[in-house]
Amino acid sequence: MENTKGFFGSLFDLSFKSLIATRIIKVLYVLAIILIGLYALLFIAGGFGRSTAAGLVVLVVIVPIFTLVSLIYTRVLLEVLIAVFRIMENTSELVARASALETSKTSPSAPQPPSSDQ
Repeated sequence: MENTKGFFGSLFDLSFKSLIATRIIKVLYVLAIILIGLYALLFIAGGFGRSTAAGLVVLVVIVPIFTLVSLIYTRVLLEVLIAVFRIMENTSELVARASALETSKTSPSAPQPPSSDQ
């Protein structure tokens, strides 16, 4: 399904025939990476604010695990979103092909196979 509308045309498309999620998914992932990084820095600052030992534990153990799990979760979530949109696009393409095939079968101008009445 090829989309000819621009970003803002798609954004204000009230029929939702043109979708913007596939266009902004990279931006959403970059924003998620930035937010996860900022949250990790807050964890580290909180850990060192409590004590040096707590800060080191947070820095070496907790933040890497949190960051890795958060990035994996975000990536999988966005990939599922993209997969759903691709399924929708492929399904609509299959429906269009099936309806074109049905109309060509019922069309009187379509050539008929030779008869085997011999």
